[in-house]
Order: sequence, then C-alpha cells, then structure tokens
Amino acid sequence: MTAAASARQILTQLHEVMARRTHAQYKLDRVVEIIGESLDSEVCSIYLLREGALELYATRGLNPEAVHVTRMMVGEGLTGKIAGNIETLNLAEAKAHPDFEYRPETGEEKFHSFAGVPIVYRERAVGVLCVQHVDPRRYEEVEIEALQTTAMILSELIAHKELVDDQEQIELEAAHVEADVLEGLVLVKGLAAGQAVFHQPRIQIDQVVAEDTEAERQRVYRAFDKMREQIDTMGKEPEFGKGGDHDDVLETYRMFAYDEGWSRRINEAIDSGLTAEAAIERVQQRTRMRMREIDDPLLADRMHDLEDLSNRLLRIVSGQMSTAASQGLRRDAILIARNLGPAELLEYDRRRLKGVVLEEGSLTAHVVIVARAMGIPVLGRVSNVRAQVSEGDSILVDADKGTVTLRPSQQMLNAFDARFAKSRERQAAYAELRDVEPFTRCGTRITVMMNAGLRDDMSTLPLSGADGVGLFRTEFQFLVSSTLPQRERQTRLYRDVLDAAGDKPVIFRTVDIGGDKAVPYLNSAIAERDENPALGWRALRLALEREGLLKSQARALLEAAAGRTLNVMFPMVSEPWEFDDARAVFEGQLEYLRGRRKLVPEVINYGCMLEVPALAEVMEQMVERASFISVGTNDLTQFLFAADRANPKLAERYDWLSPAILRFLARVSQGVVGHKVDLAVCGEMGGRRLEALALLGIGYRRLSITPAAVGPIKELVRKVDLEEITTQMTEWLLRPPPNMRAALQGWAAEREIDTD
Repeated sequence: MTAAASARQILTQLHEVMARRTHAQYKLDRVVEIIGESLDSEVCSIYLLREGALELYATRGLNPEAVHVTRMMVGEGLTGKIAGNIETLNLAEAKAHPDFEYRPETGEEKFHSFAGVPIVYRERAVGVLCVQHVDPRRYEEVEIEALQTTAMILSELIAHKELVDDQEQIELEAAHVEADVLEGLVLVKGLAAGQAVFHQPRIQIDQVVAEDTEAERQRVYRAFDKMREQIDTMGKEPEFGKGGDHDDVLETYRMFAYDEGWSRRINEAIDSGLTAEAAIERVQQRTRMRMREIDDPLLADRMHDLEDLSNRLLRIVSGQMSTAASQGLRRDAILIARNLGPAELLEYDRRRLKGVVLEEGSLTAHVVIVARAMGIPVLGRVSNVRAQVSEGDSILVDADKGTVTLRPSQQMLNAFDARFAKSRERQAAYAELRDVEPFTRCGTRITVMMNAGLRDDMSTLPLSGADGVGLFRTEFQFLVSSTLPQRERQTRLYRDVLDAAGDKPVIFRTVDIGGDKAVPYLNSAIAERDENPALGWRALRLALEREGLLKSQARALLEAAAGRTLNVMFPMVSEPWEFDDARAVFEGQLEYLRGRRKLVPEVINYGCMLEVPALAEVMEQMVERASFISVGTNDLTQFLFAADRANPKLAERYDWLSPAILRFLARVSQGVVGHKVDLAVCGEMGGRRLEALALLGIGYRRLSITPAAVGPIKELVRKVDLEEITTQMTEWLLRPPPNMRAALQGWAAEREIDTD
C-alpha cells in the first residue's frame, strides 16, 4: 500500500472518531486501536504533556493500569527525547539506544522495535505518538508517514482544548511581566531599543482532514502561482537587478519556488487526505526535523530559505496574508521571529525597524547579509524567545554583548540609554578622525585598512577613513549563489569594488570555500565531508584541484583590474609550492589575455595569508616570493591551540594575548625584517584595542579590520609611543607575567590609554 493510501485509510477512520460527541479519553483510546491495527503493531501509545510531564494517556498493547500512571519528563527516555528535540525516532532495538529507560509498570520488556513522532502544537511538542513491536525491525517509511499524519490530527484536538488542562493552557499563553535577560549569538553587531513586534502571527489550521481532495489540490496550485508571481515581482524592486548579493539571494528563492520536488511532496500529503493548509504544514514539519539533522551550516541556511517560502505559501493558501511588514510599523520595533528570510526583511520600513531577534539563525544565513547591508543589529539563537515575550513588550537588544532584555525596568532603560549616548559620542569622536592619518606619538605611520566582502560594504570605505581594503572576501558571491558564478558576474563585481575604492588599494583574497563553507554545485565537496572541515579540503587546496574555478576567477580579476593595480592574496597556504602554483594560474591567464591583445593590469602584487603555522617555518622562502603577507589570526589561533573556534566550549578558552601566540606572531614579524614585503594582521584580533596595542609592540605596522573598528584603532594609535610599548612587550615575552592581559591593561591605564 502506498503512503498516501495508507494515510488516507487511517484518516477516514480518525475523521469518524473525531466527529462523534464523546469525551477526549474515548477518542484517544480509539486512535491507538486504529493506528495499531492499521500498522499491524502490537503496541500504540499516546503521551500528552500534562502539568509539565509526559503522561501515558492511551495505549494499545501496554499494561492498561499504566495509563495516567506512567510519567516522564521532557528529555527523559526515548519518549522524552522525541518531545524535547521535536524529532522522529525509528529503532529496530529500543533497548540499545543510550536514552532508553525501562518502566516496569508498562509491561514493555518483551517489545524490541520502537518508533515515535512528536505531536506538535504551535511549534511546541505537546505529546508523543509511538508504536512498538515484538520483532526487532525498523518501521517502513510508509508507516512513519502515517504516524506523522496522525500526530497532526491529534494536534487539532489539542488546538480545540479538548486534551490540554485549563491550567496548562493558561501557562502556555500567560504573558510574562518581569524583566528577563536572554543570551544569543551575535549575527550583526549594534544596539537597538523598541517594542516587540511578531514578524508572523501564528496561522491556526482549523481543518486538517480534506472533504474534497481535488479542490484542495487546486487551492495549492493557485497559491504556488501567486507565490511565484510575488517572487518575480520582488525582483523588480530597487534593491535587485544591480548584480549584487541581493540578486543571488533572490535566485535561490526562485530555485525553491519552482522546485517540482517541493510541490510534489505537498501533493502527496493532500493525496493522504489532508487539507491544503495541513499538507503544507505537514511538509514544513518534516523540513524542520531535517534541519535539526543537518550539520552543514550553509545547507541548513538553504533549508531556512525553503521554510521562509513555506510560510509565505501557507499565508497565501489560508488567506491570512498579513505580516507585520504588510501592516506597517507604527513605532520603533524589534522584530521577533523563529527565523527570517532575506526577502521578508527587505519588506520592512527601515526607518522603524531597529533590530531583529531570532530563535534560530547563523552567521552564514542570507538574512544576515541583507541585515548587515541595512545596518540593522541582529541577535540569533535566542532560545524560545517567542514564548517569553508578548506583542508590544519593551525590548533592548545588545548585539555587541549578545543579550536581549525583555520588559526592562526603568533603571535598565536609563543604563541602556546612557550606553547608547556614550556610543554615539564615541562614534562622533571617531568620525572626526576620518581624514586624520594615524601617526603614533613617535611619528610612525600605521596603515589601518578595512575588511569587506560585499559590494555594499564599499560604501563604508570613505566613511570609515580606512587606508584601503586589506581583505576583500571573494567567496561571499559563491556562497549565496545556487550555481557557480559566471566569470562575467565575477568581473562586474570586482570592477565595481575597484571603482568604489578609487585611489585606495584593494586586496582580493581568492575564493575560500569548501570544508565548512560547502556549496551545492561542488558535489564532491559535499559528498566527501571532512570530520574537521577547518583542516580539510578548502580554500587554496580546493582551488588548485578545481583549476577551472581558479582560472575563471583569475581571468575575472585580471580583466576587472585592467589598466590598474591588482593585489591578489591566496588563502591557507601551507608550503611555498602552493603559492607558486596559484601564481602560475594567474600568470597563465595573464599571457592568455596578452595574446589576445586585451588590456591587463599595470601592476600585479601577489601575497598570501599566513594561517597555517607550517608556513612560518619557511618564512625565508616566502619573503622572496610574496609582495605582502597577511596573518589571519582567526584560523591561526585555532590551528596553534588545536581548538575549533566553532566549538562553543572552546571559543573563549584561548586568549589572543597568550604568550604562546604573541611569541609566534613576534617571530613572524622578525622574519620579514630587512625584506621588501608588507606584513599585516588581518582578522578580529587587530580590531580590538588591547590586542592592537600588543601587536604594535611586537612589530606590526599594518592592520586590516572591520570598518567599525577603524576609528577606535586610529584613535588608539595616536596615543602610543612605539619604543615604549616595544620595550615592554619584549620584556614580557622573555618573562611572561602571570596574566598578560591584566598586565597590558594596567600598563595602558597608567598612560591613560583607553583599551575598552
């Protein structure tokens, strides 16, 4: 029997049960009988979340006396794991699972196989539906589909408050009134204050079982047509059509909107007997469960894009089209959402939208790219925030420290306003240094450059006062595109960047993808997953193997810089021969263009990133080859300490002011003395005032940092005497103090150098 036929058979029987005027317990008792018989399963049980615990509410096959007696907490045992993670389990041998817990009162010792699905209401697990069998076997996909569809039916009963205690319902919907501080992941830095506005009001699905399957199918077809029309219309907005990253995002949206596989899965759900709304939600639930199993952040972000479109499709088919954007923001707002698509963010009034708080989100998400361009602070991974805030609540977002304060007290508001005011004063002071050259007290000129990765980032170059772009990350164009960017598109981007920079230099880093920056159009990069992607097949290693990719980028950069100076930097160079091979690719494309009498760059400077510690051991060879070397402190630190910076347990464990890394960096600095090679630090370390002070003391005179850090670092430079800090750092590296950070802070404080 097909999944659709099996589910339809079960739905028909369930529909008859729900239509009867009987109490909830009778309905659940009948549901477990129907499911057990349909799946030929000896056990079928329903657990419901009651008074904070999962209670066995109905069963077929377990000891009837365990009903309303067996209880477990969310996260406890297999049933609790399903509810806690909102995931599906399908096990041939339940007892072999590490979370298995035996409950003797149920009489379940003779059963081996186990499968369970969460019962989800308002995106929250409120119960679990599970089956068990004597024989050790995994349940087939058709059976899991039937369980998941049944779980939707049960959620409809819960929606009508037939199975949820009144007290629990009050707890679910109660508005919190006390101040609460939540932590999250900083996605876009900044401070923001406003009132909570929910991006998307919850759409209540009033009817799950379809009366006319064909009519439901036609409703979905019409909704798809309307959604695709909206996406196509969006492409005509001013933000699009300029060849920028917004266009790449929209291209991904179109890819999903016209994906036949997605529409086919919704049709299959309708075939099983669901309404259009229930079918979309059914497929959406499966997508959410898949997202929890995806380790690759970029693939997970693409699933978020599909979620964004699913929400749009559900609003269209239900007729509940209004969002906070369509209704308009009437006050300064902090947008609250589980997740947010970039297209949806662009619909908001930028004058009123002050910040965004997400329950999910990641640094590589498309919405982050757009939010950064819009200058909107974003905090992600704020767990369960939508359940803890009410529409209109006052909210403070500190996307510098990674906190959001709900319903702040007047004292909290006053303190935040003071920080805001101080921040504005500082920004004004830094802005006055925009055209001031950063000379130290002893008269040494320090080069302060900015990092960039988007066309829109270039607008901040003249505002920041940076000496140029010390790192332009070319991979962003590759990451947000669903296909390999054509050479013409690459050329257009690089030419626009050079035009925007004017007389100031730009250093283009060749593409750094692969590893944890997987892209779908490099199939083998996805198929052969690295256990430790940071150390794997990525950056220059990938580019040299996929020579066509590097050749295309080389030609694009050479053509874009025709008649100008081109600065090219190769990432993750481990040995000199890798640098030589990469340079040879560029030289080959240069000869190709010259042979066709094409205009080429007047000067080409080749450099490399020093991220792999091994390269420092052959510095005497690199200084003869490279025009410049940029130390990438982010990757270098994790390689030196064998500490994955993506691991939250290790992210803050190792200090940039540790003697180990400072000694390493000092040795690199000493290795270029007497050679005509520019040495820079390129990374977050150089953008922190205390760390920058240490770098100046061990010989670094060029820094490439975020645009927001340029002003603060220029202000710091003007207060430093290089001879004084160099003498002190040399002494400390020979005989390190117990706490290098504290010692340096004390030294700076004595000289009235602000290092905050």
